[in-house]
Amino acid sequence: MLDHMTLTVSDLARSKAFFLGALAPLGHGVIMEFPGVVGLGSRGRPFFWIHPGRTGTDTVHVAFQCSDRKAVDAFHAAALEAGGKDNGAPGLRAHYHPAYYGAFVLDPDGNNIEAVCHTPE
Repeated sequence: MLDHMTLTVSDLARSKAFFLGALAPLGHGVIMEFPGVVGLGSRGRPFFWIHPGRTGTDTVHVAFQCSDRKAVDAFHAAALEAGGKDNGAPGLRAHYHPAYYGAFVLDPDGNNIEAVCHTPE
């Protein structure tokens, strides 16, 4: 399983503001910050890093696991409020499995950011 990941962004300040807003309902915030890199996570452990650089034409899909469907809903609302673009409103995605409840937004660089809950209601 993954321990952490880094996402290259075109504007660090803009992306930091977006991810702080989008991930706050999931309990994630800035854990570490160094010149040119921001580490977000929870419980003292950064697991999602962003740094500026040249972004390619391909985008990335990142999914954050949630403990319940309310957190997925809160993520979606907060991400839109933080400047994200809707890429799939909260709801069941039964084609993955019957309890798959997810929401999708595009970050400022067009990456597909998801919050997902796998627990039946």
